[in-house]
Amino acid sequence: MKRLHIITRILLALAVLSLLAGYYLPMWEIQLWAPQYPEGLNMKIWLDHLSGDFDIINGLNHYIGMKLIKEEMFPEFQYMGYALGLLIFMGLLPVIIGRGIFLGAFVAILFIAGGLGIYDFHRWGHDYGHNLDPKAAISVPGMTYDPPIIGYKNLLNFTAYSGPDKGGWILIGAGGTAVALLAWELWRTRRRKNPVGNLAKTALLLPLLLFLPGCDPKPQPIEYGLDACAECNMTIVNKHFGSEFVTGKGKVFKFDDLNCMVEFIGREPHASDSRGMKLVIDFHSEGSFLHADEAVLLQHRKFRSPMRGDVAAFSNQSAADAVSRELGEGGRSLTWSDVLKSFQSSRNP
Repeated sequence: MKRLHIITRILLALAVLSLLAGYYLPMWEIQLWAPQYPEGLNMKIWLDHLSGDFDIINGLNHYIGMKLIKEEMFPEFQYMGYALGLLIFMGLLPVIIGRGIFLGAFVAILFIAGGLGIYDFHRWGHDYGHNLDPKAAISVPGMTYDPPIIGYKNLLNFTAYSGPDKGGWILIGAGGTAVALLAWELWRTRRRKNPVGNLAKTALLLPLLLFLPGCDPKPQPIEYGLDACAECNMTIVNKHFGSEFVTGKGKVFKFDDLNCMVEFIGREPHASDSRGMKLVIDFHSEGSFLHADEAVLLQHRKFRSPMRGDVAAFSNQSAADAVSRELGEGGRSLTWSDVLKSFQSSRNP
C-alpha cells in the first residue's frame, strides 16, 4: 500500500477533524432508572470533568456503602485532552503525508486507545462496585455494584445503563471510517496483483468494524429474590409468573405479574417501540421466556399470582389444557390481545 487516494485523504480528514467535538461534548454517560426515579438519573463524563445528577447518585449510593463520586478520583481528567489532541495529530499525518503506512498506524493506535479506555473503565468500575463500606445502612451479603461497561444491568431495584455519549459516538464513527478506508486502500492497491487473494485479505479486515457496539435487544434472566418489579416495586420471587419488557434499545424492565407489565406498557412511551419485546415466563419451564403474543395464556383464580392477575403462560394449547383440567372449573384461555382488551376495559369502564 503506497500513496493514498485523494478521496481517502479527504474522508479521513473530515473524520479526524470531527474529533474536535470531543472538547465540547460529553464522551460517556451513565443512566439509572428506578420506580422512584422513572425519569432517570444521568451522569455525563467529559474529557476533563463530570456533570449531571452525580450528587443525587452519591446520596443514594451512600446507603449501600459506595464511595462518593468526585472528579478527584479520575486522574485521567488531567491528560485526556492532550491524548485526544495526539490522536487528532496522528490521524492527520496520513492526510498530509499521503502514505498508507501512516493510516495503518493510526488505526492501530485507535484500537490500542480503545482497549486501554475499556480496561481503565472496567478497573474503576470494579473498585467502585466492590470496595464497600461494611457499616453501610444497607448491606446485601455477596452483592456487588459494578456499573456495566457498556449496555444495561440491573442493580437491586435500579436499571443501569452505560454507553457512549455524543462525543463518544463521534469518536467511534471516526474510528469506523478510518478502518473502512484502510480496508478499501488495501483492496484498491493490491487487487491487480492477486485479485482473489487480496479480496480474501480485505474480507478478513472488515470484521474489525464489529468493534462498534451493538444494541440488539435481548432479555435478561430474572434473578428471583433480588430483582424488583418495575411497576409495583415488589421483589420478584414466584418463578412461574415473571415477565419482561425489552425496548428496542435493549433496556429491560422486569415484572412479577403479567398485570404489572400490562399496566406499565399502557402508561409508558416505551410501549410504542416497534422493536420492543413483551416476554412471559413459561409456566412449565422456569427461566424460559415466551413471546407474549405467541404464548397460550390461561387465567385461573387458583393460580394466585403475586398481584392476582392469575394469568400463566404456556408454549402450546395442550399444556394449558392439562393444567386447566387439573385445577378444575374456573379457568379460561386468553391471547395477548384479550389481556390488553381486558386491561383497557378496566381502565375505561
